[in-house]
Amino acid sequence: MTNPTEPTTASESDATQAPPAESATSAAAPPSGAATPKPHPGPKPGPRPGPRPGPHPRPADIPPVPAPVPHGDPHKFGRIDAEGIVWLKTADGEREIGSWQAGSIDDGLEHFARKFDDLATEVEILEERLAARSGDPRKSQAAARHLLDALPTAAVIGDVAAIEERLTLIVGSADEVADTIKAEREEARTAAIARKEELATEAEEIGAESTQWKVAGDRLRTILDEWKTIKGVDRKTDDTLWKRYAKARDAFNRRRGAHFAELDRERAGAKARKEELITRAEELSGSTDWAPTSAKFRDLLAEWKAAGRAPRDADDALWQRFKAAQDVFFSARNAATSERDNEFAANATAKLALLDAAEKAIDPAADLEGARREFRAFREKWDEIGKVPREQMGSLEGRARAVEKRIRDAEDAQWQRTDPEAQARAAQFADRAAQLEDQARKADERGKTKDAAKLRDQAAQWKEWADAAASAIADR
Repeated sequence: MTNPTEPTTASESDATQAPPAESATSAAAPPSGAATPKPHPGPKPGPRPGPRPGPHPRPADIPPVPAPVPHGDPHKFGRIDAEGIVWLKTADGEREIGSWQAGSIDDGLEHFARKFDDLATEVEILEERLAARSGDPRKSQAAARHLLDALPTAAVIGDVAAIEERLTLIVGSADEVADTIKAEREEARTAAIARKEELATEAEEIGAESTQWKVAGDRLRTILDEWKTIKGVDRKTDDTLWKRYAKARDAFNRRRGAHFAELDRERAGAKARKEELITRAEELSGSTDWAPTSAKFRDLLAEWKAAGRAPRDADDALWQRFKAAQDVFFSARNAATSERDNEFAANATAKLALLDAAEKAIDPAADLEGARREFRAFREKWDEIGKVPREQMGSLEGRARAVEKRIRDAEDAQWQRTDPEAQARAAQFADRAAQLEDQARKADERGKTKDAAKLRDQAAQWKEWADAAASAIADR
């Protein structure tokens, strides 16, 4: 990028378009006796930094970052006269900024407009750095001040007044941005200290009270992981907070160690208790008194669960011995009850046959009284057959209840058809309709045709209700 205060020469492309003897010269020489201003390097071009993570409050006068735009028509901001003198148009009049001898006037204007674009890019980079808080705002301020100082002699064609305004805003707002960054860092430090205070307090509560050994231990490790990610705390404060956390963690570890030592003693007692239960179970395993012994085994199992866990290497072996004694008894009981199961299976077959016959024979729609008699006989035979296997009990009883429900539904329907209240309502509606018809006839005889018409409408309505009530009774 060409610094705007450096002497300007034609580009390589311009040189190929003009005779070798011609060249483009830049800014006019300073007045006699005046010091030649030294170039001030602006920010180096390159990838523009993005914003830092996290939201930042933006002071109202931080310069906004405008979208890059082309320099536009250079004729609006400058001209080249017939002698090749390059003039910049400003609000205060024209200013000579150099000369152009390397090509056409349009080429010259475009050349100086590109130099303006380079200057605008430098300003944009400074604005973006300041807005994104990238780097030191004081350095951005110094770079903007250098560009601002060099602007009166810059050999560029473009909206120099806008550039001056933007640079002035950068210089004026950099101090506030620097103060804001400092305040944000202090705020972040305060927040970091507060968070570590919270973590240390939580660790102290865990170390003093918690008996959720697995959960609490995991939480202490999670606190440590978060602790390592919190930066920006001064060493003295950080050391003090760390000592609190470490002390709380040590207290928790001591209590947890004491707890598991006590647990080991309890497990040794549980082992001795379970060995006693195994001895009792083995004594009961040969019993043929099925129901009482089954109840005793249930009690032994409850005592086994209440005894707690023995040491891990012994608990599984103890359970296998206890379970083996149970299996001996229950295998013998199951063998003894297999004959009963066979009997129950035969009962189920008989009930299925009885159900098939009843479902076909019992028809309450055709003969309600006969259906009642047949169902009573069915129930007597059903109870005489006896028990069935448990897994078939639900389905068989469900079919029997379905037959009974058909009879109840028929009884309900018969009652509704003969419901005296419904019949009385239908008769009442019909009587009312007849009364209104009679009144309408009498009104006609007296010449009251309008009253007669109203009475007939009312009679029609009551008759409609009477017909509906009668229809409802008939449909039941």
